[in-house]
Amino acid sequence: MEFSKKLQQLPPQFFAALVNKVNAAIIQGRDVINLGQGNPDKPTPAHIIEALQIAANDPQTHKYPPFRGIAELKQAAADFYKREYNVDIDPDTEVAILGGTKIGLVELPLALLNPGDYMLLPDPGYPDYLSGVALADVKFDTMPLEAKNQFLPDYEALSEEVVQRTKLMYLNYPNNPTGGVATYDFFKKTVQLAKENNIAVAHDFAYGAIGFDGERPPSFLQAEGAKEVGIELYTLSKSYNMAGWRIGFAVGNAKMIEAINIIQDHLFCSQFPAIQQAAATALNEEQHCVDELRALYERRRNALVEEARKIGWDITAPKGSFFAWLPVPVPYTSEQFADLLLEKADIAVAAGNGFGAYGEGYIRVGLLVDEERLREAMQRVAKLGLFTEMILE
Repeated sequence: MEFSKKLQQLPPQFFAALVNKVNAAIIQGRDVINLGQGNPDKPTPAHIIEALQIAANDPQTHKYPPFRGIAELKQAAADFYKREYNVDIDPDTEVAILGGTKIGLVELPLALLNPGDYMLLPDPGYPDYLSGVALADVKFDTMPLEAKNQFLPDYEALSEEVVQRTKLMYLNYPNNPTGGVATYDFFKKTVQLAKENNIAVAHDFAYGAIGFDGERPPSFLQAEGAKEVGIELYTLSKSYNMAGWRIGFAVGNAKMIEAINIIQDHLFCSQFPAIQQAAATALNEEQHCVDELRALYERRRNALVEEARKIGWDITAPKGSFFAWLPVPVPYTSEQFADLLLEKADIAVAAGNGFGAYGEGYIRVGLLVDEERLREAMQRVAKLGLFTEMILE
């Protein structure tokens, strides 16, 4: 039996291949410092777990949930956006409950585009955006994200042909993998571009809670007119260490939300109601756990940057997310350097070229191990003799 042509068109799962490499090294008994993952390393806060336990003991949660999610969670999402970003959301028409935002990002092209239509994607960008491209049988152009532009796309550099044929654009800030953070002005320009060219915008706000140096990453929906052209996808995976729970939501433009809801009516029967109730608790309760998590990642970022600069690795501190985007030393490619770190230093990182052509020359490092392990990783790199030693005063 052969796989369908659609299945054969899917891109290789980049992260699955990375996990296999790391696991092979661990099986050999090697002490691998895994900086290649995007999996939060801390447990879900206790009050959220308790909410799940209480809900799971209620027989009413054992039944099929409403197809489009429970009203309590949709209201919690709306209240969350009003409280945190002063954005008004109608819980009935402007919220779609998702089994993790990856689902929404992959199914959105199926819901909005026809075969042969064009999307506009960031490069480098989250590899699973391409899964939606393949499943919907659509085409795509890319927007380079470069350090000289603070890893924001330069809309003026896009050709008129590309802009005119784009029907759906993806953005992601704070950015995976670069750690770049958007500005209000950039989102205003995005709305203007979208309105003038009839482009739907989907902003992947997965790392929205993680901004550093006292700067809070803005929501795309805070830009005037944003709901007229787009949606924002928010996951609880990163803000609340709920990656394995698979729960998130999309908010914004009612027509795009309805498109998501319609396709999900046919694919899913929503999420286990107890998980949805626990998610509502996470959004509704005090956000001290989020503040503490943000501070933890900032301490880890500072430890990484400090130790890297000590060994002569000139890196830029990320402004947000729990990733750092580090330049590869000459003469290595991204993949060669990633392989070298695993083979010679037992450090796992994600090669930048796995995120797109403009990821070449970088590796992505996750801030998902303790500060001591981050410092140890940089000390192991120092022993490879790739950088000029320097002492910071």
